[in-house]
Amino acid sequence: MDRCDNEPTDYSELAETTNCVRKISKKLGQARIQNVVKTVMIVTKPGDARLVSLTRELALYLITTPRFGKEHGVTVYVNKDFKDSKKFDFPGLLKSTPLVNDYLKFWTEELCSARTEIFNFVITLGGDGTVLFTSWLFQEVVPPVLPFHLGSLGFLTNFDFKNYKTHLTNVMEKGIRVNLRMRFTCTVYRSIHNPGKATRCGETGEIMIQNPKDSECDTQHECDQDKALTCVITKPTESFEVLNDLVVDRGSGPYMSLLELFGDDQHLTTVQADGLVISTPTGSTAYSVSAGGSLVHPEIPALLITPICPHTLSFRPMLLPDSMELRICVPYNSRSTAWASFDGRHRVELRQGDHIKVTPSKYPFPTVCMDSQSTDWFNSISRCLRWNERERQKSFVVVEEEATEEEDEYETNSESTENLDDYDSGFNSISTENDVKESSDVKESSRMEMKESSAIQEKQDYHYHQQQQPQQQQQQYQQQYQQRQQQHQQHSNNHNQQLNHNKQHRRGNSKHSFACVRKNNSDASSNASSNASSNSGEEQEWKVVRRQKKKKSNKSNKSNK
Repeated sequence: MDRCDNEPTDYSELAETTNCVRKISKKLGQARIQNVVKTVMIVTKPGDARLVSLTRELALYLITTPRFGKEHGVTVYVNKDFKDSKKFDFPGLLKSTPLVNDYLKFWTEELCSARTEIFNFVITLGGDGTVLFTSWLFQEVVPPVLPFHLGSLGFLTNFDFKNYKTHLTNVMEKGIRVNLRMRFTCTVYRSIHNPGKATRCGETGEIMIQNPKDSECDTQHECDQDKALTCVITKPTESFEVLNDLVVDRGSGPYMSLLELFGDDQHLTTVQADGLVISTPTGSTAYSVSAGGSLVHPEIPALLITPICPHTLSFRPMLLPDSMELRICVPYNSRSTAWASFDGRHRVELRQGDHIKVTPSKYPFPTVCMDSQSTDWFNSISRCLRWNERERQKSFVVVEEEATEEEDEYETNSESTENLDDYDSGFNSISTENDVKESSDVKESSRMEMKESSAIQEKQDYHYHQQQQPQQQQQQYQQQYQQRQQQHQQHSNNHNQQLNHNKQHRRGNSKHSFACVRKNNSDASSNASSNASSNSGEEQEWKVVRRQKKKKSNKSNKSNK
């Protein structure tokens, strides 16, 4: 690769420049901006009556709290609809707080579009939709936005309104750390019929266009197989700044959408689906993730393409660099029109021949970070999407016991491996089951003691009633007492049978039982093949062992005699 002056390019300098740009970008994300705030704009979620009183409270706090060495606070702009709101009570504020007359004003959409520079700071009260509405108000330069979580999910709202005084004090005195969120510039192009003429050569396929100002075509050519074509041009009509996504779908038509997707004037693919989502990294957690798209970190400069119910299973979501210019076109042979929406607002119909150009915007959307860009993002997906949350896997429990002379011992028995399937149900957890059964026996014995004490109490009551009550009542009470005694005796017998059964189950009905022990390299199985397998890093084997009960030394005494 050569320069314009034919000097060779030093690739080491190019790599060093790329690395420097990456470091500068990282430092920008960690930098803290200190600015004197004079004017604050409050954007409240429309249609939510409970937020009107919170807006009133916040506006009074900002106006009356002294800031930056002055006796008053900052100038506050609220929605013009609050001027006539009875709940906001603007006339009552004028009477109670004289500073409101000079430092409380009202904003309109026209004011936000014409004079964006008068706002130093924006506070949103609501959810993600309120943040998107703020992006819609500022189609060019956007002031830093501090979003308070007063909505439903809140991917973009990390600040709790209960601590708004602490947050605002830190913002105005210590400065802010800003996350510059990428936005798209979406331009709609409409097809216009050109009065000029176009001809396709039947021999070569070349298309020749005649300029309407000229009387002759660009190239003089005549052929019997030439075909006249309709000459169409496109003209930009409207443009939008998008923070979340651009959605092109089939609308109310019964047919699936037929779209042509171009990247840098190169045809990428033909989209046959219900629609297509072109989302920013911020919008990757919205419509895109519902359609099967991936989660993208806000610091990644990329365009995410996600099809909506594609007609081919191989059409998967993909990430494209932000340097690529995308065009979504509706071809002339499409059966129906398409519809486009920008951040869920301003729905536009795309007719055959129309297209939309998508490029990265030069006006990013700055949001105030609560901690850092990465920490806020991971906290939001964990809080809102319950990302990768499940019950933690339980670890293995190893129980080791020391054998004594009078207790049971375990010896290896390689011949017992054939009976492994018979004891598979209790093979891996014999020690744990014994502990559980012993604890259950203790609980059962305590229950029996309580029942015995209750039986004694009933016996005492019986003798007392026998002395106090008449004969008929004594007979009736005696029958009840005998029934309780029989039930108590039956329950005691069942309990003894259960204890005997548990003991037999733990000890085994035969002389041999099975347990799980680790493979020991020092035993008889430590031959060359076992050493090779243990050194190779394979998993340790489990061995079937035989438990033999040592009898007391009665036989030995007899033999000595």
